[in-house]
Amino acid sequence: MAYRHVKKECEELWAKNKYYVLSKSHKAYLEIREYLKENEVDIAYLQRKIQSIKDIEESKKDFHNAILHVWGYFKKEASETEKQGLFEILEEYMKGENSQEAVIQYLNALLRKYPNQYLEESTFLAGEKYI
Repeated sequence: MAYRHVKKECEELWAKNKYYVLSKSHKAYLEIREYLKENEVDIAYLQRKIQSIKDIEESKKDFHNAILHVWGYFKKEASETEKQGLFEILEEYMKGENSQEAVIQYLNALLRKYPNQYLEESTFLAGEKYI
């Protein structure tokens, strides 16, 4: 019974942090995802692993990938203009003409317009308050 509780805690922690991890390192994202498939998992280990992601150097490619994953939650509701706005600001970021924060702010504006509890609890969009 205790194992199920720990597993559930790990899954909840992962749900809140997976896009943050993906935005920093696709490799770390895959490692954690595989770890969570194991028979026994440890919440403290997972917390340390997620915390260590903070020290990883910014990767434009991984950040771009995470944005595309998050965009999937909006693509059916957002207008073509909103889609173009996101992809323009993302392209500016990729060229070094804009910041990650600007992209995140744009997504948060979409999130206010098209609420999604899962994304609202994501450290990637909400900040690091859940880590």
